[in-house]
Amino acid sequence: MTDTRPLSHIRVLDFGHYLAGPLVGMMLADLGAEVIRIDPPQGPRFDDPAFDMLSRGKKTLTLDLKSDAGRDAAVELVKRADVLIENFRPGVMDRLGLGPDRLRTVNDQLIYLSLPGFASTDPELAHLPAWEAVIAAYTGQFTDMGLNRRLMGINPSFTPLTLASAYGASFGAMAVQFALAARDRNGGDHIEVPLASALLEGLVYNCEQVEDYPERYKSPREVELDRRASQGLPMNLSFEALSEFLDPFYRTYTCADGRGFYVVSGSVATHPRRVLETLGLKDLADELPDFSAYLDTQDWPAEWSMRNYPVGPSDRARVSTAMKQAFLTRPSHEWEELFGTAKAPATAQRFSQEWLADPHALASGLVLQVEGTQRGTMRQMGNVAWLAGDPGAADKTPATPADMKTLLAAPERRSGGQGTGGWLKGLKVLDLTNVIAGPTIGSTLARYGAEVTLVQPVEPSVDPWNTVVFGVHAQRGKESVLLNLRTEAGQDALARLIAHADVITMNGTDEQRDRLGLSPDRLAQINPRLILVQLDAFGGPMRGPKSDHLGYDDLAQAATGVMVRFGGGMETPEEHAHFGTIDVLTGFCACVALGAALLRLQETGQGGVARASLAGAGNLIQAQFMYDYDGREPFDEPSGREALGWGPFYHCYQASDDWFFFAAPTDRSAALARVSDLADLAELPDVELHAALSERFRTKPLAHWREHLTYGSATVVPMASLHDTRDASLQLESVDEIDLTQSTFRVIRHDQHPMGRWCDLVAPNAVRPQSGVITIPGPAPKYGADTRVILERVGYSDAQITDMIDSGAAGESWSEKYLPT
Repeated sequence: MTDTRPLSHIRVLDFGHYLAGPLVGMMLADLGAEVIRIDPPQGPRFDDPAFDMLSRGKKTLTLDLKSDAGRDAAVELVKRADVLIENFRPGVMDRLGLGPDRLRTVNDQLIYLSLPGFASTDPELAHLPAWEAVIAAYTGQFTDMGLNRRLMGINPSFTPLTLASAYGASFGAMAVQFALAARDRNGGDHIEVPLASALLEGLVYNCEQVEDYPERYKSPREVELDRRASQGLPMNLSFEALSEFLDPFYRTYTCADGRGFYVVSGSVATHPRRVLETLGLKDLADELPDFSAYLDTQDWPAEWSMRNYPVGPSDRARVSTAMKQAFLTRPSHEWEELFGTAKAPATAQRFSQEWLADPHALASGLVLQVEGTQRGTMRQMGNVAWLAGDPGAADKTPATPADMKTLLAAPERRSGGQGTGGWLKGLKVLDLTNVIAGPTIGSTLARYGAEVTLVQPVEPSVDPWNTVVFGVHAQRGKESVLLNLRTEAGQDALARLIAHADVITMNGTDEQRDRLGLSPDRLAQINPRLILVQLDAFGGPMRGPKSDHLGYDDLAQAATGVMVRFGGGMETPEEHAHFGTIDVLTGFCACVALGAALLRLQETGQGGVARASLAGAGNLIQAQFMYDYDGREPFDEPSGREALGWGPFYHCYQASDDWFFFAAPTDRSAALARVSDLADLAELPDVELHAALSERFRTKPLAHWREHLTYGSATVVPMASLHDTRDASLQLESVDEIDLTQSTFRVIRHDQHPMGRWCDLVAPNAVRPQSGVITIPGPAPKYGADTRVILERVGYSDAQITDMIDSGAAGESWSEKYLPT
C-alpha cells in the first residue's frame, strides 16, 4: 500500500525539532513520503507526547552531527534524499557543515527547507531565540486580541495556540512539493519560510486597511469601539454586557442541556432564513427586510437586509431574544442534527478533549486512533491534507527505527534542471470558491505563477463584506467571470472553462460538489489528469455523520474546542480573536494537498481530488495538545481572559513603561542568575516566582530587561500590535521597489487599486526560494470585469457573449462601484 501513495517516491530528511519542522515532516509522511527523523545522541529535544504524534509514519535515526562521522553519514543520506527540513536558528546548519550551499553541491536536486523564526536576512531579528510565543508577541498576535477583549479592556492576552508554526508548516509543506513538481525545470532549491512572516500572512485580515472604510461594513462591536474611542470612554464592558453588541446570526446561544450552540449564518443570502425556520421562527423571518446587499446604503429600502451582515439596530434585540427562547427548547445535540439537515451553519461548543472522542471526528478520520505508541493507543489529529481514495490517509503507525545500511542502498539522486521561474508557471486554475478559505487557494497559487480564473454567479449569494472587503486580498492575482450555472448557456461556458483547466478549486460539501457536476467520476471522464481541490467544513478522509454539514471558520473553532479554551469555559466561549484564523490556514492546507496531487500526477498520470477542511485546520492550530490517551495529563493549558503565559519563564510581563514577553523555558533560573537585578529570585519556586518577577519587572523600563535578559536561548521582546507591525513595514506600490526577501515583515500600500481607494495588504513573502520566483499578485478585479475576455478566449463570439449577458447567463458586474458604500 505504501508504494502507491501520493508521495511514496519522495525521501525526506527531517532535522526538525519542537514544532514547525516536525509538523512539515508529519504532513509529508501523512501523504506517504519516506520521512527519516534525525535525532541527536541524547534523544529528541522535544520530549512530549505531542512529539509521538508529530513522528507518526516516520523512521528514526540517531546521528551525532557534532562528530565527523555523524556529519559524513548525514551527507551520504543527503545524496539519496529529495527534501531536507530544518528549523534551527540561522547559521546553525552552516556551522555544522550541513548548510544549503554545501549540501546542494553533493545533490543539486535537493529541496532544502529552512524554517527560522525570523528572516535570516533581517539584521534586527535573525538572532532572536524564536520560541513560538516570542514570534507571536513580536508580530502582534497577543495585542488587541479580538473585538471582545478590546471592549473589555483586556490587553494583552495570551493564547497557547501555535499559529506561527501552523501557518509556517503549511507554507513549508506546500513550497517543498511545488518545488519538487518543478524540479525538472528548476532543479533543487533552498527555500526559507520565516515563521513570523508566515504568521503575519496568516493574520492578514487583521491588519488589512482600506482608505475611508465605509461604516456599513463595521460590526456592532466595531461601532461601539469607535464610539467609546471618540468620546474618550473607558473600554470596560463586562462579558455579559457584550451580548448587546453581538449579531443574532453570529453568536453563541444556550440550549436546554446548558451547552453553548454557536451560529454563524450571516452574510449568505439564504442562511438567516434557514436558521429562523429551523428554530420554528418562520413568521419572524417573513417580517425581516430582504433586498440586494450590493445597493449603496442611500438606496436601501430599509435599515438592513437579511442578505447583508450585520442585523440593523432596530431588529437586533428582538431577533436575538426570539432565538434565545427557541434554543432553550431542545438540547444541543438535537439542534446540531436539525441545523445540519437544514444546511444552516451552526454547531455545539465542545472542549478539545470532547472533540478527540467525537463520533463524527473519529468516523471521518479527522481524529485517528493510532496503536502501539509509547503511550499505548492514542487518539490524534488526522491529516490536514489528503487525496481522496488514498488508502493510507487514515492508516497511521508510530515512528520506527531506520536501518542505515538499507537507507544507503538507495540510489543517489541524479543531476537535473538548473533553471529559474515560478514553480506553477503555466498551471491553469479554475476557481469556483467564495468567502475566505476557498479563495485563499487561488490567490496563494498565483504567487507561484499559476493562471487563475475566478467564476462567480451573476447574482451574488454572499454579501460584499465577504466578497469585496475580504476579497481585496483573497481574490488577488485572478481574472473574474460571472456565470449563471443554472442556465444551459452558463453550464456550457463552465464546461469550456473546465476543458482548458488543469486544476479546479471549490469550497463545498460532497453533496454540493456533485450537484455542480464535479463528482470524481465525472471529472475523470472529462479529463483523467484533472485535479479538483475541494475544501469544506467537517470533511475528512472518510465519511462521517456531519460530512455534509455546512460551516465556517468560527464553527470549526467551536467544534474543535478553540472557543471554549480561549474564552475560559463553556459559559464564556469566545472566537479566537482574529478574522480568518482557520479560514486562511485551510486554504494553505488545500495547497499542501494540491502539491501532493501534482506530484502523483507526474508519477502516474492520475488526477483526482485533493482535500482539506476547516475542522482539520482547527486541529492543526492546536497540534501541541491535540491528542489523548489513557492516563494523559489534564488538558490544563492556559485558557481564558486572564491568561498571560505558561509559567513564570514563558509569560507576558509589564515593565515600568511597556509590556513585553519573557521567554526562558530551557534556561529558566539560569537566565535570572545572570542578571544582578534578578539573581536573588533565581531559587524561588515557580509558585512564588511569577508574582516576584511581576513586581521586579515593573521597576525598570523594557529596554533594560531586553538588554540584560537576551542571552542564549532566553529573550525579552516588546509586545507589538499587528497594526504597528503593518505600519512599520509599509512600502508604497507606486514608488518603492517592493522587498520580498530581506525584512521579516512586508506590507504593501496598493495606491493605484481599481477600487479607487488605497489598501494595505500583507506582501507574499512567507516563502522565499533561491531559484523559484515569487510574484506579487495583481489587484483583485471588480467581479465580472474580465467576463468578455474570458468567454472570447474559450471560443464565444462577441455577439454570443452579448446574448449571454442580455439573457442573464453571464454578467459583467454586481454593483456600480467596486466597493458598495
